[in-house]
Amino acid sequence: MSADKPLQRPLMFAVERTESTFDEIPLIDLNGASSNDPDLRRQMADSIRDACINVGFFYVTNHGVPDATTSRAHAAAQRFFSLPLASKIALDIHNSSNFKGYTALLGENTDPLNRGDLHEGFDIGWEELFESQSQPATDTESEGAMKGENVWPSEEEIPGFRKAALEYYHAAISLGKYMFPLFALALDLPENFFDDKITRPAAIMRMLYYPPQDGDVSDSTIGIGAHTDYECFTILWQQDGINALQVLNKRGQWIDAVPIPGSLVINLGDQFARWTNDVFKSTKHRATNRTGIERYSMPLFFGTDYNVKLEALESCVSPEFPAKYEVVTAGDYVKSRLEATYAHSKSN
Repeated sequence: MSADKPLQRPLMFAVERTESTFDEIPLIDLNGASSNDPDLRRQMADSIRDACINVGFFYVTNHGVPDATTSRAHAAAQRFFSLPLASKIALDIHNSSNFKGYTALLGENTDPLNRGDLHEGFDIGWEELFESQSQPATDTESEGAMKGENVWPSEEEIPGFRKAALEYYHAAISLGKYMFPLFALALDLPENFFDDKITRPAAIMRMLYYPPQDGDVSDSTIGIGAHTDYECFTILWQQDGINALQVLNKRGQWIDAVPIPGSLVINLGDQFARWTNDVFKSTKHRATNRTGIERYSMPLFFGTDYNVKLEALESCVSPEFPAKYEVVTAGDYVKSRLEATYAHSKSN
C-alpha cells in the first residue's frame, strides 16, 4: 500500500455486516490520529470501525485530556454531592426546561423494568469557560427543544466548581471533535463530513455519584439500569479501581468494562445507530456499584447540533438493508428520550 495514496474502497462497503459477539472491550491508542500519513489514519479508522460494528464500545489512550483536569473535576463532583440535600434540590433538574441541574437518588429510571437508578447526577451543557472565549454564535432557534442555560451552585458553596466542571467539559469536547474525522473515515466518508453538523456541539456532561450497594441488593434497583445512550457517542471517565460498568454482548452476557488507568471509554449512542442504519452499534450497558465504596464517573454525551436531521447515510442503506428509522432532528430525539427517563420521578 502506497504511503502517498490513501486506501480507496467502494461506497457500499459500509453496508457489509461483519458483526460478531465479543468477550472483551478493545483498546485503541489514538497516538497518530492526526498524522499526515493517510494510511496510518486509515488503519486507526479501521480499528475503530471494527469496534463500532462488533462491540459499540472501546477504550482510548493518548486521548489528550489532561489528568490534572480530570482530577479537579472529580474533586469538584465529590464536593458537590457532599452538599446538604436542600442545597442540591435547589438545582433540581425538574425545574429546568432543558434537563440541566441535579438529579436525586432514584430520580431517573433508564430501564422501565426497574424501580429507579441508584445514583445522583449533575448535568451541564455548552457554556463558555471565559467570557472572552471564542465560541459558536448563540442560536436559540437551532437549539430548539433543548435550548436553555446551565444552573450552578454558588461560589460560596463550592468555590471553583463551575471552572473545574467546564475545564473538563471543554477538554472532552476537544477530544470529541478529534474523534469525528476518524468516525467519518470508518464509514468511508470524507474526514470533514461531520464538520458542519457540530458547529455548536450539543454535548451534555454528567457528574455521577453512585453510593455503595452492599448486602442483599435487588436487580430492580441498581446504579443505572440497562440502556443505550442517546447521542452520537459518549466519552466516559470512570473511577480507577472500581468495577461497575457492564456491556451486553450478543449472547446476552454482561461483559465488564474494567477501568484502565489513564484511559477513557468511548461508546456509541443512538444518533450514530440511526445515521448508520445500525451498522454502528448503540450497545446496551448498565452500572452496578457493589464494591462497598463510593463511585464517581463523568460521561460526556457528544451529539450533533440539535437541528441536524438523523437520516440514514447512503453508504449504510441497500436493498437488503433499507432505512430502519423515521427521520427526526437530533434535538427532538434527545428531548423525547430524556422525558421518558425522568417521567416516573416527575409524576411523583
